[in-house]
This record gives sequence, structure tokens and C-alpha cells, in this order.
Amino acid sequence: MLSGNEIRKIFLQYFASKGHTVVASSSLVPHDDPTLLFSNAGMNQFKDVFLGLDQRSYRRATTSQKCVRAGGKHNDLDTVGRTARHHTFFEMLGNFSFGDYFKREAITYAWEFLTEVVKLPKEKLWATVYLDDDEAFNLWQEITDLPVERIVRLGEKDNFWSMGETGPCGPCSEIIIDRGPAYRCEAPQCALGVCDCDRWLELWNLVFMQFNRDETGKMTPLPRPSIDTGMGLERVTSVLQGVDSNYDTDLLQPLIKFVEALTGQDYHRDQRGFPYRVISDHARSCTFLISDGVLPSNEGRGYVLRRILRRAVRFGKSLGLNDPFLYRMVPVVGQLMGNAYPEILEKQEYVQKVIRIEEERFHETLHDGMRVAEDMIQKVKQQNRSQILGEEAFLLYDTYGFPIDLTEDIAEEHGLTVDQEGFKVAMEAQRQRARNARQEVRAWDKNLLLTGALEGLPPTQFLGWDTMAASGQVLALIQGKERVATAQEGGEVLVLLDQTPFYGESGGQVGDSGSLIAEGAVLQVEDTLKLPDGKIIHQARVKTGIIRESDEVTAQVEEELRRDTARNHSATHLLHKALKEVVGEHVNQAGSLVEPERLRFDFSHFTALSPEEIQAVEERVNQQIWRNLYVESRETSLEEARAMGAMALFGEKYGERVRLVSIGDYSRELCGGTHVDRTGTCGIFKIVSEAAIGAGLRRIEAVTGSGAYRYLSERMQVLLDTATVIKAPPLEVSHRVETLQQALRDREKEISALQGRLAIYEVEHLLDQTQEIQGIKVLATGVKADDVETLRAMADLIRDKLGSGVVILGSPWADRVGFVAMVTKDLLGRGLHAGKIIKAVASVAGGGGGGRPDMAQAGGKDPSRLDEALGMGIEMIGKMLKSVG
Repeated sequence: MLSGNEIRKIFLQYFASKGHTVVASSSLVPHDDPTLLFSNAGMNQFKDVFLGLDQRSYRRATTSQKCVRAGGKHNDLDTVGRTARHHTFFEMLGNFSFGDYFKREAITYAWEFLTEVVKLPKEKLWATVYLDDDEAFNLWQEITDLPVERIVRLGEKDNFWSMGETGPCGPCSEIIIDRGPAYRCEAPQCALGVCDCDRWLELWNLVFMQFNRDETGKMTPLPRPSIDTGMGLERVTSVLQGVDSNYDTDLLQPLIKFVEALTGQDYHRDQRGFPYRVISDHARSCTFLISDGVLPSNEGRGYVLRRILRRAVRFGKSLGLNDPFLYRMVPVVGQLMGNAYPEILEKQEYVQKVIRIEEERFHETLHDGMRVAEDMIQKVKQQNRSQILGEEAFLLYDTYGFPIDLTEDIAEEHGLTVDQEGFKVAMEAQRQRARNARQEVRAWDKNLLLTGALEGLPPTQFLGWDTMAASGQVLALIQGKERVATAQEGGEVLVLLDQTPFYGESGGQVGDSGSLIAEGAVLQVEDTLKLPDGKIIHQARVKTGIIRESDEVTAQVEEELRRDTARNHSATHLLHKALKEVVGEHVNQAGSLVEPERLRFDFSHFTALSPEEIQAVEERVNQQIWRNLYVESRETSLEEARAMGAMALFGEKYGERVRLVSIGDYSRELCGGTHVDRTGTCGIFKIVSEAAIGAGLRRIEAVTGSGAYRYLSERMQVLLDTATVIKAPPLEVSHRVETLQQALRDREKEISALQGRLAIYEVEHLLDQTQEIQGIKVLATGVKADDVETLRAMADLIRDKLGSGVVILGSPWADRVGFVAMVTKDLLGRGLHAGKIIKAVASVAGGGGGGRPDMAQAGGKDPSRLDEALGMGIEMIGKMLKSVG
């Protein structure tokens, strides 16, 4: 019997033997695609190739792609563990053709692999084709042994695929295995295409990408039809190993057995095994997501990870696992899948640390959430309700991670129900907010537009690694959405040259600015961008004359800005290595911005860097700068660069050929940006700030060269100015400020003591204004208080002096007025209520408020009505006493 790992290996080897390039799985975090939460299909990493935005050195590829479907359009989270097939994490086996072979070869390869390589019985296999796809229907008869009755035509819902509302699309053909009558459903007619039961199991989907659909829905044939196929590894493994469920395969059973060992309880394949299946699946998802740079947070991908992780912990608690346990499953995932995906072994310790911290945090949150749930239930009962509102259940879900079923269990224990519809409404409102937050300019839409307008033109030759000025020929001009022959003075235009020294924005480095000079025209280049297919676009404004297609131009980069950018880019590489040395190897770049003025570096880490760590990082970077190391850039293969220990950055997509930047013996990174020749050119490196930008993510901003000089000069001037003001030498400013602060604190204590004595004196004086209303002492008067705290302190003193009575104080402040009302506890039974008194008082002065029966405070907008407001307070007391007789 083949193992899951063997099936993966055999699949890739088979397609390699058919001329396919074996391409490594891309990250679960899609590169430069804001439309996708996680990689969820094998074709994701080839999307730009199918769209014509990118070109590869191969036209046939095969992969085993790690995928996650949890959140967004494709969300299997709540189904995991309930069925035999659904997962949040799974592997998709696939073969791809980019304008090379088409339907005949795709069907031939799939049939040969299933029936001759892994030897599935032909008599159990069926095929489905799109309703109108006669070509595929006929090919299945010609190439395979399938009888006509086992080739089923289905409609667009089942057998037509599209990348989006517009773009590449086409019919597809699915290979189905009939698992026999034992797996049929209860439907009177259990047949393929009629029901969706476990008898008819989809194994492989072959997508025939042959049309392009425009905005009107019109489909035109693609000039180079392509192939995209996908077969779930877990699913085909279950068939080949003869088990009923993916969870019974050797890809997941070791994880389930680990949970059995933790709990001391046996796994059951019925509903009792539901928690085991959830935990085994979620352990894989968490391991792979964190390895690919996702960290738990309250938004986006991090929020989905947090939900998956906490869901596993919740089901662990249902099995009696009340201490962190999920982090202990990471090595098991590594043992199962580390050979295919070595990154999970390389980052195993880091992944365990992230999961354990999140588990501990959730246990604390769960404890707090139970208290909130108990208070909520008490409130429901006090209000004589029989149901927890949907928004209340959503609060527990969203803030404390309570799944709705847990809230229902708690409610049931108290004889209550949960408003499911209201919960769904609140959930949908949150999803809509998330959708709105994701409405952003899609870079690849713009790229697609430009690529369409520039179709057929070659990539730009970049000369900027060696020079900042070069000649070039104008290949195309674009204004708006159209390609134009000329651009007039004052017009904005996008310019494509055959070669350029201008760097197009990519890899975190901003695009160059400068000028293009032609005979009779001068253009100011304001920015430069790089398209995925290698074309470099100059965003320019025509300062004088007319620019034309085919003009020869001199391209001149703004040299000083480029040099400043290069200093900051080389320093970014030094910073990355220094952080790994000082903070830990778990540090990985999560983003960067390299500009002439500064550099910004985002990295994975749990806590703020201490002042000592920041200083140590600065020192290490500056030591390498002062060593004046050579910076060498050269092109090499990706495999060779990695063998040399080069760091590949998270989220970046690399081709077969890469540019390796080596800084002496200190740093090696894959990078296509521009750099200094020697580190000494950076001058000095200074960290400006270090802060959190999300859960487990930190950001450093720093400066080098002239930027560092300006930064340090400005701060030195501030130091000198401060030294002059406080009359101290610059090096003694800190000590002098501490001395002044202590003196200030001492004076504040003296002032506070004097104010307390003055307040007592004033209170004694105010007691003379006490009046009686129906035998109750009442003091309502205006006073002078610096703030509401002082006003409340004076009211406390008066209340204590009165012993029994009511106090109403008001104090004017500039354009507003503050009020405090207090009722001694012995009078609360006589209908007096400080909150109601203060509400009446504040309303006269244009304010509002309320509070407890014994004490309340409020504010008003009109200080001129202070006396009138106090009068209303006295009137309100009379009414209250009268109402209770």
C-alpha cells in the first residue's frame, strides 16, 4: 500500500518524466494578490502566467501546492471534522500547461497516471464533461476504455471554470470514482450528476482554459489555450489506501493517535471522534500558516489563524485538555511532512513558541469570557428574557473566541436560547466590514491593463546596476488607457523604453525619478514602476516639446536620490542580519520600504526591543559599515543561491534565475534592488523608532548617510537649546532635568497640602449656606474648583460634615460648567436619587447625565446658568420628597 508521501512523490516524478518542471509549492500567503486571503489552489502561483503578465522558462509545470481554505469565498472551517473530506489545510497535486499541450494530453496523462501508475480499477472510474464540450466527450471515448454511459455531460455549475467575472475561463472535466452501492445515499435516484453523496467521489479536475470573457460576457478563443488540473492528495490517498475517510489515511492518523495519547481516550470514527478530527486538521493549518509568516491577530489572515487555533483549543478542552497542548503537535506535523516542506522543520521551534503563547492567551481570555457570559445571563434573567440576543452572542464570539455552540451550551444550562438569526446578522455585518476594508486598488488589475496595451513588446533591459544615465528608444507611450503616437507639452504620459537605468518600484524599493531628454522634448520622470513581465514604465510629464514613439532619448536618473536610496537598501540587509544575531533566528522580514529619506523594516517578533537590544543592533550595523565591506551583486540560480546560505524573503516570488547580493562575509540575500559598492558609503546608521504594527509584528524606521546626519544634528541642536534654558552643560542635561522634576514634585505635594487645607476652610464656610427642606439638610451652591476631581473631593468633605443630607455643587470652567450631587445613604429610602437630581441640574445648563442614587456628576455647556441650575436641584429635591409623602 502506498503512503501519502509516496503518492506525492510518484505524482511529481510521473509528470517530470512527461517534460514538466517540478515547481516548489508557493507560500500560503499569495504574493502581490490582494484578491486572495490564502493560496487555495495549485494555479494561484501561476495566475500571472495565465493572464499573460509573467513568463517562465518552462511551458509545462507540476506541483504539490499547500492550500488553506478558511475565510473568504472558500471557507471550509465550520465543516472540518463533520465530513470525511473537508479540511482547512490540504495539498493539491496539479499539472499545468501554459500554451503547450491541451485537452488530448491532459486526459491522456490523467488516465494513464490513475490506471497504470497507481492502478485504480478502470471499471470504477467515470468522467464528466461540460454540456457543450463535444471535443472532450469524444477524446474520453478515443483515449480511454470508458464506455459512453460513464461519460456524463453536466452544466456550467459543475463543469465550467472561470478565474473571475472576466478573464480566462473554460470547460472542465472531472474524473470520478464510483465507491459502490454501500456508499449510496437515501435518494430514490442515486446517480452521478443527480446527487452529491459519498458514492461518487471526485478525484481530479481538468480545467481547459480556452476562452477569454469580456465585460459583456462575450467569450473569444485564447490564442494559446492552457491546462490547469488539481487532485487533492488527502482524497486520492484515502482511495488508494482503501479507507472511508481522509482522516483514516497515514497523512492524518499519526496526529489523531497523538491526541489519543494526550487524552488517554480512544478515537471513534463516529460523531464522538469529531474533536479529534478538528484538532488533527487544525494542527497542520497552524503549523504551515505560521511557518509562512502569518501570526495570530484580530484582522485579516491573522484573525483566521487565531480562529483556527482557538477552535482547536476549544475542542481540546472538550476532551479534558485544559493546559496548552497544540504546540506539542508541531513536531508530529514536522515528522509527517518535513521532507516535502522543509520550512516547517527549519521553523519548528518558532512555530511552537507562537502557538504556545496564543494558547496561553486564549486560556486567559476564555476565563474572562466565562465571567462575561455569566454576567450576560444574569442580565437576561433580570430583564425577564428567555433568549440571549444575537449581538450578545456575537460579542462572546468576536471578543472572547466563543463559538456559537459553546454559547448555546451555556444558555441551555440556564434554560435559555440563543438568537441564531441575530447572530448571523452580526456576523454578516462583520464580514461586510472586512469586505469593505479589502476594497483597494488591485495592482495586478493595473498591470493587466498596461500589459494588454503593451502586448507583443519585449521586457525592458535594466542597466541601472552599473549606470545612472543611458540612451534608449521609446517603444510605447500610454495616456489614460490608450497607446498613443505622441504626447504634448504639459501632458502626463507612461513611457516604455527598450532599455533604461531607471529602477522600477519593486521589492520594497521605490522607483527612480529623473529626466528623459529627446531631440525637441524634455520629460520629468516622477516615478517608475515594474510590470510582472519585466517591462519598466516611466511615469512622466512632458516639460517641453513633443515626445514620439521611436524617439531616441537620454535617460538620466536623479543621482543623489538614487545614492541615498542605495545607502538605505544596503543598510536594510545589514539590519536584517543584525536582528537575527541580537534578537533571534526567528526574526524574518515581513515587509520593507526603502526611500531616499529613510528605511522601514517590518519583522516578526513578539515583544518590543529593549533599549539595550536596539543599541546592540545599531552597533552591529555600524560595525559592518565601518568595516567598509565590498557589496557584490551577481546573477545565479535559485538553487545555488540557497546552497550558499542566501536569505530568501517571505512573500517574494523568485524565478529560476535570481540576483544574489553579498555584503562581505556578513550578509547574503536574494535581491533585485540597487546597492552601494562598499558599506562605508552608508556613513552611519541610526534607528529612529521601533514599534508594534500588529500581533507578533514589529517595525523599525532608520536613517543613513545625509538623513542620519540631519537627524542627529536636529537632536543635538535640541539638546544644546535645552542645556541653555536649564543652565547646564549638554552632558549633564539628563541629571539636571531629573533634579528639576524632583523639585517640581516636591512643590506639587506642598501645593496639594495647602489646597486641602484651603478646601477644609472653604467647606466650613459653605456649611453656613445649608438649608432644610422637609427636615432634610440641603447644601446647593457654586464653588471654585480646578477640575471635577477637586469638585468631588469638596462634596465628599461637605457630605461627611453634614452627616445626613444632600449636597449639590457646581463650578464654572471657561466655556462649560461641572456639577456633583451626593445623597447620604440614610436618605436613599426616602425617594432621593443623586442621578436624577444631577440630570435635572445639568439640563438647565445645556448638558445631561446621570449616575448612582448616592453620587452622580455631569457637565453643562452654559456657565452663566449655574445659579439657575442649582435652583432646579433644590426644586427637584422637593418634588422627590413630596412624591413619597
